[in-house]
Amino acid sequence: MRMKLIGVSLCLCASSLSFMPSATSAQSAPELPQPSPKARVEQRVGLTDFSLEYSSPAVKGRTIWGGLVAYDKPWRTGANAATRLTASREFTFAGKPLAAGSYALYTIPGKTSWTVVLNSGLEAWGDAGYDAKKDLARVSVAPVASAPRERLTFTFDDTTDQGTKLSLEWEKVRVAIPITVDTKAQALKNIQSSVDDAWRPHFISARYLLDNGGDLDQALRYIDQSIAIKPTWWNNWVRAQILQKKGRAPDAVASGEKALQLGSGDRVFDGFFKADVSKAVSEWKKQKP
Repeated sequence: MRMKLIGVSLCLCASSLSFMPSATSAQSAPELPQPSPKARVEQRVGLTDFSLEYSSPAVKGRTIWGGLVAYDKPWRTGANAATRLTASREFTFAGKPLAAGSYALYTIPGKTSWTVVLNSGLEAWGDAGYDAKKDLARVSVAPVASAPRERLTFTFDDTTDQGTKLSLEWEKVRVAIPITVDTKAQALKNIQSSVDDAWRPHFISARYLLDNGGDLDQALRYIDQSIAIKPTWWNNWVRAQILQKKGRAPDAVASGEKALQLGSGDRVFDGFFKADVSKAVSEWKKQKP
């Protein structure tokens, strides 16, 4: 009888242990609202894309300016990691030209004037991570009164093709920093690049027909249109091959020699194509018309 009781006790213990949480099992914390949730705002200005990533604390009945956020001391302008401003193209931050890229945004709030800073220390955490030696741009702006705002909020305001204002609002204070971009210069550069490359679609079409047994007469029309827009060693070499394939060796030689002339000094041509083009032209010269 005693042996049976021991057996039953062991079974009950084993059964109880099977319902106990394992010490080695993974335990995950429940997902809960964060005190300062992540936030992100984006804006295209002309041809430049801007984004701002930050953590957004709440007032919660506290004294913010001169209290939670000290006057005359660097502030990460949010919570947790430093606020990050990213631009896809070069821009001007309150008169300071800056390259495309990401920047940490800090502020030094004052009672009558704020200093707004763009800093290269992207990995800094908290206010203590700020290093003034990494400042890339500084500007002084005057805070103005605003309607009550419970959570810190950034917006892009008054946006045109040439600029925008990065605005911060929290509690009853608003600060706006002007950002400008030279959209006209960027657009003109894009236009010039597009015009300079206008020869490529006809060249690509002609080369496809040449390489895939297509209509050589159509290929020749395409490549002549390409050369009319902008003669390059690329399109003259394709023209030479089309003419050779059509049995027009003298014309092929002329286009091949033009390709050699235009390609001279080009790193790609000299390194990968010059020998083949020279050899082909030499062989074509030996052929009878």
